[in-house]
Amino acid sequence: MKKITILPAILLAFATILLFQACDEDLPTNYSFDPYEFSSLDENGGQWVPNLLTSSSQIGIPAPTDAGSAEFQAELAALKTLSAQLTGEQQAAVDYWGGDGLIRWNEIARELSAKYNLAPAPNADGSYPAPDPANPANYPLFPFAHPPYSARAFAYWAAAQYDALITTWHYKYQFNRPAAFNADGSIKTHLPLNDLPGYPSEGAVIAAVSKDILSAMYPLEKDYIAQKATEHQNSLMWAGMSVASDITGGDSLGRAVGKVFRMRAASDGMKFAQTPKPVSDSIRDDAQARLGWHWVNQETPPRPVGITPLYSKVKLWCVPNVESVRPVGPPAPNSPDFQTAANELNDVLDNLTNDQRKIANFWSDGLGTYTPPGHWNRFACESIVKNRYNPLRAARVLAYLNMAMQDAGIACWDAKYYFHYPRPIQAMPGFKTILGTPNFPSYTSGHSMFSAAGAEVLSYIFPADAATFQNYSEEAALSRLYGGIHYRFDIADGNTSGKAVGQYTIDRMKVDGGE
Repeated sequence: MKKITILPAILLAFATILLFQACDEDLPTNYSFDPYEFSSLDENGGQWVPNLLTSSSQIGIPAPTDAGSAEFQAELAALKTLSAQLTGEQQAAVDYWGGDGLIRWNEIARELSAKYNLAPAPNADGSYPAPDPANPANYPLFPFAHPPYSARAFAYWAAAQYDALITTWHYKYQFNRPAAFNADGSIKTHLPLNDLPGYPSEGAVIAAVSKDILSAMYPLEKDYIAQKATEHQNSLMWAGMSVASDITGGDSLGRAVGKVFRMRAASDGMKFAQTPKPVSDSIRDDAQARLGWHWVNQETPPRPVGITPLYSKVKLWCVPNVESVRPVGPPAPNSPDFQTAANELNDVLDNLTNDQRKIANFWSDGLGTYTPPGHWNRFACESIVKNRYNPLRAARVLAYLNMAMQDAGIACWDAKYYFHYPRPIQAMPGFKTILGTPNFPSYTSGHSMFSAAGAEVLSYIFPADAATFQNYSEEAALSRLYGGIHYRFDIADGNTSGKAVGQYTIDRMKVDGGE
């Protein structure tokens, strides 16, 4: 398979992580798989219920020329010539994208998440700069793709893609123009064939949506993303799969759907999530007044504001409100229940096994990694290929997975700043972790909530592999205990809340028509 070109900065970030953390984590790589025949076509997919669009016909596209028209015949002839003899570079692109390109765009999204997951370093005077979305090229680069940011980026990309493909299926079967290779059997093709109507091209839709959403989330990568989108759409013609008008129609549709989702993103509250210090201090002071404790950043020099204190105010996808999944709360510091958890943490770190250290490192998900949501996207992509899902059904998996994980992140950050609980390194004198301590309060565990929500969704979609997903979720949660990052109650309560988020998402899935 052709490898995605990883930009130099990401290589440096990866080398840094490996050097300082000796991390065993499998960082973003291309998943090697052969293009496959779809296990089903979901001919009624155009009747499924979108998540943000009002209907599958909200976005209009022009009707294609008739299959018997001179225009379509001319397009077939041009495609026949184009696909008959490919260059090595063109063949490599066809092999890499594999047609719809859904898995490859997910990999690109994960790579961008890892590349931009770099916290700003302190200035010489001990102050900390902040990324500026209005000037993304100024240091520190925008965005800082920490877990809340990455979860949101994955969710918008995947949800937009799903709504766009529901619309694609609607028009495919409304216009019912045959795919090029079915209209002219003499066209040389380089990928497995299927009986989907050709217009609009699902691959072109995916490329256009991915370009639109990922460029908005990672503005400094616009040129790179545009180059990948052009290559992807060209590969559909090189493979003999789509004529030019199939791609033009798909591109138009994808861009229009992307615009709808970008409008939601512009007003979802994320721009206010990273607060100025006075707001952050007021949240801290409120917790101290209510609870009698608060979290304090342990870095030197200390960062004045934790990561996204108001992420809890960002618009949810499937959960009605954060209060519906807010946990009961942690024990008071120095209480008997706290001391039991602290004693366990000390005992675990004093007697850490090699296997536990490996688990902590694999799930460390610190700077330069694609964060916990990236792991679950990778697991989902492997299951999609294993089950030979068509792109619409595959997009459904990724949409609900990522909406659940963003909702889990929003709910988790609500608990973090509502309870403002001290990290072990703050509350336990002399305690040391084997990993860096994140810059936000302890309760609840983000790994537990992201992973419990992700595992619930994937277990529902792929019941034969439910035990595997639940094991991954448990491992991800316990990794934070092994790393000295979280107490047992952070993990247990995070798991409970994450499962509740997953169930809200599953309830939405059950009524979207895709069962």
